[in-house]
This record gives sequence, C-alpha cells and structure tokens, in this order.
Amino acid sequence: MCNRYQAQGIEAEFEPGSRGRVLRNLLGIRRVREMGQRESEALLAVTQRLIDETSMDKRFTADDIRNMHRLWLEDIYLWAGQYRQVNIAKDGFMFAVAGQVERLMRKLEQGPLSEFTPCHFNTIEDQARALAVVHSELILIHPFRDGNGRCARLLAVLMGLQAGLPALDFSGVRGKEKQRYIAAIHAGLGGDFAPMLGVFRRIIERTLRSEGVT
Repeated sequence: MCNRYQAQGIEAEFEPGSRGRVLRNLLGIRRVREMGQRESEALLAVTQRLIDETSMDKRFTADDIRNMHRLWLEDIYLWAGQYRQVNIAKDGFMFAVAGQVERLMRKLEQGPLSEFTPCHFNTIEDQARALAVVHSELILIHPFRDGNGRCARLLAVLMGLQAGLPALDFSGVRGKEKQRYIAAIHAGLGGDFAPMLGVFRRIIERTLRSEGVT
C-alpha cells in the first residue's frame, strides 16, 4: 500500500506494528490486505452515493474534490479531505510540493474544472480530452496524503456520466497500458495531454464495448 511512496515530514506516520506498510489510521488496521479491503468497500459505497447525488449540470470545484475524499475516507483517516502537508514522490517522480497544493487546486478549479465541467461533450474525442486534462492535472497535484488516483478516477466517472457515458471501466489499465498511463502523467507535466487523451479514449471505447454500446 503506502510503501509505493516516499514521503518526508512529520505527518509521514505509519500504524504501529504495520512494519511501515499501512498509514496510521482510526481503525488500528495493520495489515495491507485488510486496509485495502476496507478502503475498497468505502470507495464503492461513496461512488454509488455520489452517482445518485451529483447533478448532470454540476461544475466541480476544488472543494467538491476534497469532499469526495472526505466522504470516502473519513472513517479511516484523520486527514481525509485535507490537503497533504508532506512531500510525496513515486519511483523518483516528485509530485507538487505540499506548500503549493492549495494554490494549484484553485488553479485547477479556475482552469480545467471550469472549462470541462459540467462535462457535456458528445464525441469520444472531446470526452477523452476533457477527462485527460482534468485527470492529468489532478494527479500531478496529488493533493492528498493517499488515495489520489482512486479519487481522480471517481471524478472521471462522474464527469463521464455527465457526458452520457456508462460508468467508466478502468480495469484495462494494467500491464503495458499501465506503463502508458504512467508515461502519460509524466507527459502532462510538460503540458502534453495527447498520451493521456489516448489512454482515456481506450477506456471509453472499452467501457462502451463492455456495455454493448457501439
């Protein structure tokens, strides 16, 4: 779980007895598998709740993203819905410096979230572009201590539903496609969203095929 990242700062704490593998949590969970199951169950519940509650005409904000994270993890972590206070890197790739997260989230709200939500786009290409830009920017900011990828995918699902798509299926993002996804994130740092657009185009097409939509 959390050993995927290297974090520095006083909040980089792990649950005692977890051998540095599970973040300090409200449930005293020490085992990676148990925590993964608890987080997955909570995410499934909040996903259904937000699908039911989110307006098709909603323009998402930074506070909405914080609320998604809080609703998902508030029973597990004290810091649910709060911007991180630690710097985080993964495989040598540094995400936004913690002190810049709030500013960058405001910029995300005023830019891509304002431009691409509500996500009322009719073609796969336009849908994929909207999802790619918002997703890339949010992942690069990495606003939370953990759960950023899953929170970003939840936002993508809600945006996709606004665009009239079925709930997006991310199960194909594995193996070589996962490598392409990671490369697309890195490309987004330089403002090149074409690789991520390709990732989301394939996600949309795969989702439509699985739903029998042609």
